[in-house]
Amino acid sequence: MANKVRSFIDLRAFADTAEVRATGDYATARAALPLADGPCGVDLVALDGGAGSVAGLPGDEFVIVVAGSLRIGATTLVAGHSAVVPSGVAFDWEAAPATRALAMRYAIETPAADAVVPIDEDAALTPSNPPLAELLVGPTPSCRNHTDYLSSDGVFICGTWDSTPYHRVAMRYRHHELMHLLDGSVTFVDEAGVSGTFATGDIFLVEHGAECSWESREHVKKVYAIWRPAVA
Repeated sequence: MANKVRSFIDLRAFADTAEVRATGDYATARAALPLADGPCGVDLVALDGGAGSVAGLPGDEFVIVVAGSLRIGATTLVAGHSAVVPSGVAFDWEAAPATRALAMRYAIETPAADAVVPIDEDAALTPSNPPLAELLVGPTPSCRNHTDYLSSDGVFICGTWDSTPYHRVAMRYRHHELMHLLDGSVTFVDEAGVSGTFATGDIFLVEHGAECSWESREHVKKVYAIWRPAVA
């Protein structure tokens, strides 16, 4: 991974092509996305129906269902819906046939909640800081945010965000950010000149260390899961 140009990654494409060798259990029926070593990673969870229980995961985990449906404790997720499973929280699960989910995991011992936390896509949003003025090309956007989950150390944060259109020049991402677009579209260009556009329904990751621009020409709303290390 040392010589790899870090960039944006289409996670739906990863979910469609990744090979999962273990079967039958939420905690082990997984394939890991190739990322730089660290306490945060992304897995494909592939379950062909079934049910079980987990005594607790070794970290906080943001889960979004790509296909099928998945019940985690008292929370049932259908395709496009997401939740956070806090570290160490025991839960039972049940999956529909051909269920695929993406799990962004952060290794931490102390949880910030004692039960599964659904991501509320309809939560009221409050004003949040726009991108730095020196990075903007054109007007400053109006941005809003709602946080559903913040890890006990403040490093892992999950919630919903929206913004009016804006164009930002390339910046170095000091975090991994998984995004699920609820509305609108956005185009990224990385430091190698590779361009990618994501639209409503897409799920993707911008890697920690990537240098990417952002251009959205319409209102954008997204669910996000961010791992931002204290030392970036």
